[in-house]
Amino acid sequence: MTRTFDRLADLALEIDDYELERRRRQVSASFERVSTTFHLRGGGDEGLGEDVTYEPDDQARQIGAGPVLPLAGSWTLASFSEHLAGLDLFHGTPPSFPAYLEYRTWAIESAALDLALRQAGQSLGDVLGREHRPVRFAVSLRVPDATAAPVFERIAAYPDVRFKLDPEPVWDEALIARLAGSDSVDVLDFKGLYKGTIVDVETDPLLYRRCAEAMPSAWLEDPDLTHPGAAAALEPHRDRITWDANIHSVADVLALPFPPRTLNCKPSRFGSLACLLDFYDHCEAEGIGLYGGGQSELGVGRGQLQLLASLFHPGGTNDIAPSGWDHEHWERSGLPVSPLPADPEPTGFRRRGVT
Repeated sequence: MTRTFDRLADLALEIDDYELERRRRQVSASFERVSTTFHLRGGGDEGLGEDVTYEPDDQARQIGAGPVLPLAGSWTLASFSEHLAGLDLFHGTPPSFPAYLEYRTWAIESAALDLALRQAGQSLGDVLGREHRPVRFAVSLRVPDATAAPVFERIAAYPDVRFKLDPEPVWDEALIARLAGSDSVDVLDFKGLYKGTIVDVETDPLLYRRCAEAMPSAWLEDPDLTHPGAAAALEPHRDRITWDANIHSVADVLALPFPPRTLNCKPSRFGSLACLLDFYDHCEAEGIGLYGGGQSELGVGRGQLQLLASLFHPGGTNDIAPSGWDHEHWERSGLPVSPLPADPEPTGFRRRGVT
């Protein structure tokens, strides 16, 4: 099989300079999202990519340092990626979390891809020989209390909405039954692989069993199978277990305890474009289904995820709802509904109107 990255590796890339743009949004009462957009410029064109590093101090240090990375020059996408891998992207201070290096690498590589495609006068679909198709998406929410009001408010306004929900120990049998009765939940994200983060969820074998039995068609994402009780609770449902937080490469897929039927893929977790495309190639060859995940992008990054989904996994339960769906102050009318038209710009790596 032809390696997908080989179709992009030799694209010419001219970079003159770059700028950084800080973005912020109060997503909820307790969470202000900060991201940084890379603007790579060359030959009268501009390429954009979004750094979704979560730690505000890491983002602030980047803005404070300014556009000091040696990115200017004449490259191919492959040679630029090799060059980038040798740079200190965090300016002498290690990132707060190891994966943030991959996030920043992805921001710069996606901006480079956007710029190279614009300079070539082509879109990503053109170069890869793939058709952009409408993207099925789900809305990702945390449900920290027994009312699940955010879920049912959205169902009332948009009866066909689908969800990726994070079960919490506070969920009782009544709430689980109500959610199951809504027939709107496609993915249950147990967040069992997160340790020492703000999104940690206590491993609760009873919660695992109740959710799996009540919603037999939902994918069961990132359970903590190191807990014997949790592993036993999900043993009858193993064919529905899917993974996200631990998937950064093909090697991570091969290291899973058993072959998956499907996986959640967040492009920023892979860092380089080559690593992501090799993952896509592996999953296609092995018959592993995919759905895409978002990371509260504030700009061009969300549209780029939607474009990748439109090319590689449009029919998955893609956790990449358009802006407005998953915020605390969501829009109760006029939101785009699933499936989302791909709507790529004629050249580059952007959805039309998403910057």
